[in-house]
Amino acid sequence: MTCDDTNFAMKAGAFSHAERENVALVMPDTSPRGDDVPNVDSYDLGVGAGFYVNATEEPYSKHYHMYTYVTEELPALLESQFNIGKHGLRSITGHSMGGHGALTIALKDTNKSWVSVSAFSPICNPTKCPWGDKAFKAYLGSVDAGLAHDATVLLSEASGATVYDEILIEQGADDNFLSGGQLFPEHLVEAAKKVGQKVTLNMRDGYDHSYYFIASFIGDHIAFHAKRLRSKYAEILALESSSSLDFSATTGKTITCQAMVARAPKQPLTLETITVDVPQKGEVRVKVMANALCHTDVYTLDGHDPEGLFP
Repeated sequence: MTCDDTNFAMKAGAFSHAERENVALVMPDTSPRGDDVPNVDSYDLGVGAGFYVNATEEPYSKHYHMYTYVTEELPALLESQFNIGKHGLRSITGHSMGGHGALTIALKDTNKSWVSVSAFSPICNPTKCPWGDKAFKAYLGSVDAGLAHDATVLLSEASGATVYDEILIEQGADDNFLSGGQLFPEHLVEAAKKVGQKVTLNMRDGYDHSYYFIASFIGDHIAFHAKRLRSKYAEILALESSSSLDFSATTGKTITCQAMVARAPKQPLTLETITVDVPQKGEVRVKVMANALCHTDVYTLDGHDPEGLFP
């Protein structure tokens, strides 16, 4: 998540890394929707800076629901329309204000909706900085109301529980907002130590707050998330396998299933419904969890095997 998803898409160089790790990269436009959206002439408040909260104050309360959009609407859309993120197979990261959003959304989650979380130059303690003071007063009515959306405060209230195996944060040492009292990563690290949450804070000399800073290290973050997503996926597969080994409903019966069938050499495979007989003496019927073509399959399908039989 970033203040401007198009800027991230064009400048952060993330696509090749996501493709290499075989993960889907979702860059949501979290600006408010509607024809009568209130805005102000400021980069840090209004349409491009919703601060990932559900606004309760006028004139923002009707349209500014960024928190619900990211935590409920967007995941439901991705699951139903794109088959992405099912079984909690999703991670979250963000930059600057989006980094604040990623951290707080992940730390507020009680349903294990996120496998991992990271951030670039995040606003770590917004109730203590000018950006947060401005946004929380405008959207929620007070700075105190923003405590529920402050990553440092959320970690401080974690009662010693480790929420994630690790939180990864990238910070440019020459970021003018770091020296300007907006980001406070050290506050987050200190709060994390007290509750046993591992936070890896990489201070990068010579880097500022820009999207080019993200481009330099986005590969590390995508790999960070991909490793944990793969581990979670393996757990899901193992659980599904162990819970689906009861064959009592099909024992002694002919079953139907779908198969990719080779009807002839050098012809496309066809998806068909086939019947599988009851195992005879010396036979066993297995449940297939995953499939791939072996070299002999390819050799036969290409018409090179004189003993190859079809279908």
